[in-house]
Amino acid sequence: MPKKSLGIRKSVHKKKAQQAPPVSFQPKLAVDRIPMIKKDGRQHSSRFRSTNKRDLQKLPNLLNASAKDQPTLFIQKVRQCCAVFDFTESMTDLKSKEIKRAALHELIEFVAKKKNGLQEAFYPEIVNMFAVNLFRTLSPPENPNAADYDPEEDEPTLEAAWPHLQLVYEFFLRVMQSPDFSVQVAKKYIDQKFVLNLLELFDSEDPRERDFLKTSLHRIYGKFLSMRVFIRRSIHHIFLRFIYETEHHNGIAELLEILGSIINGFTVPLKEEHTTFLLKVLVPLHKPACVSVYHSQLSYCIVQFLDKQPALTFEVLSGLLHFWPQLNSTKETLLLNELEEIVDVIDPEDFVKIEGIFFKQFSKCIMSHHFQVAERALYFFNNEYLMSLISDRPDQLIPLIYPALHTASRTHWNRGISSLVYNAMKVLTQIDNDVFMKCASKQESLDSRRKQLITNRTSKWEKLEELALANPLSKSISIYKPKYVFQEDNPNLHGSARMSSVAPGQSSGGVRRKSVLPFDESTAQALQQFEGHQLSQ
Repeated sequence: MPKKSLGIRKSVHKKKAQQAPPVSFQPKLAVDRIPMIKKDGRQHSSRFRSTNKRDLQKLPNLLNASAKDQPTLFIQKVRQCCAVFDFTESMTDLKSKEIKRAALHELIEFVAKKKNGLQEAFYPEIVNMFAVNLFRTLSPPENPNAADYDPEEDEPTLEAAWPHLQLVYEFFLRVMQSPDFSVQVAKKYIDQKFVLNLLELFDSEDPRERDFLKTSLHRIYGKFLSMRVFIRRSIHHIFLRFIYETEHHNGIAELLEILGSIINGFTVPLKEEHTTFLLKVLVPLHKPACVSVYHSQLSYCIVQFLDKQPALTFEVLSGLLHFWPQLNSTKETLLLNELEEIVDVIDPEDFVKIEGIFFKQFSKCIMSHHFQVAERALYFFNNEYLMSLISDRPDQLIPLIYPALHTASRTHWNRGISSLVYNAMKVLTQIDNDVFMKCASKQESLDSRRKQLITNRTSKWEKLEELALANPLSKSISIYKPKYVFQEDNPNLHGSARMSSVAPGQSSGGVRRKSVLPFDESTAQALQQFEGHQLSQ
C-alpha cells in the first residue's frame, strides 16, 4: 500500500503552493465581550454625561444689543447654555465650552444690571436650563461607608463639570435675588418636583455644589411660602431614610444648617409638627456612627429648640442618653459637648427635672477608663453656670457627684485625670465644705462596711474549709486555698463579689464575679435545714 505523502511536503514540490484556509475562531461568549453601546442623551454617571455633539456659534453680546432684540437674544443664549459637555475629556469641544461659559457670564451680568430685565417668557427657559444642567443621576460614591470619611484629612471627590455648573448656580441665584423676580410667575415652574430633584443633589460628593444647593434651597424656602411645609417634610424623609436605611448621605450637615435658620424663625409655643420633628428625627440623628460629620449643626438645631421651649429638655435628654455610645469614645466626647451646651440654655427650674439622669450619666463619664472621656467630663467643673446651679442646692447635688470623684481618684490609671479630679474636689469644697466633708465621711463608712462584709465572707469560707479538712476524705483530695483580695471601687463587679482569688505563690489572676445562674430557693432552704452545712455567725 503506497504511503500518503504529507500535505506540507506535497505543497513544497509544486510550483504554486496552495494557500492555507483563513483561521476562524469561535464566537466569544456574551460575558467575554465589553459592550460598546453609544447612547444618546445623559448617561447614568454625572461625570460622563453630555448631550449630542453640537458646535455652538457665538451670538452677539447681550448688553450691547438693542432693547428690541434683547429678549430674543436672551432666550437664544439660555437655550444655548442647555448644551452639556463631557469634562472628563479636557481637549474636546474647547470652542463650544468657552462659548457656553461666556454666555453664562453675559446672562449673569444682564440680570444684575438690567432693570425690569426679567420677562414672563424668560422663566420657563431659565428653569429648563437649570434642570438640564444640574438634575442628573449622581455618580456612585467613592467611599460607600460614610463613617470612614474624615473631612479634615480625606480629599473630597470634585465634580468634573464644575466650571459650567458653578456659573449655572450663580445665574439661578442671581435670578432669585433680582428685584424683578416674580414669585407668582415662577411658582408655575418651580414646583414640588423641582424641589425634590434639588434635594436629591444634596448627596453630591462635591462640597462646593452642596454649598450652592444650600443657598438655593434657602432662597426658595424664603420666597415660596406655600412650599415651606413640603420642603420641611421632604427633608424629614431624607433624615429618616438616612437613620434607619442607608446611613450614608453627603448633605446631612448642609440640610441641618438650613434647618437651623428655619428653627430660629419658629414661633413660641412650638407646633406639634415641630415637636415631633425634634423628638422623632433630630434626636435619633445621634444614632449613626458618622455623627461626627454633622454633629455641630445637629447640636445647634437642638439647642435652638430648647432655647425656645425649655420644657422639652427632659425628653430630649432622655433620648440623647438612649443613644449614648458604649464603646465609641469619640462620639461620647461629642455628646458631652452637646450636653454642656444644653445645660447652658436651660433655666434652674428646668434643671431640677433633669438633674437625676444628668448626674447619673455625668458620673459614669467621670469614672470612664478612657482618659479623653473622663477629661471632657471633668472640664464641666470649669463651667460657671453649672457650678452656680450646684451652689444653689449643694446638699442635694454634691452627694450625686462625690462618689464618682472618689472612685476616679483611687482607681483611674491616668495621672492627668487624677489631678483634674483633685481640682474638681477643690471646687466642691469651695462651694460647700461642710456638705463635702459629710459626703467624704459617708463614702469612707461605705468603704469600711464593704470591706467588713468581705472580711465576714472570708471568715465564713475559712470555717467551711476547716469543716472540709475535718472530713477524713480530705486527705485524699487536695483542697484549693485561695487568698481573697478586695477590688476597691470596681464598678464592673457586684457588691461583695469585688474580690479576686489568688493562689499561693501566684500573681493576681482572674476576677471572681457574681454568678449568673438563677437563684434556687429550694436548694438554699435545703442547705439551711441541713445541720452539717449550718455556719455559726
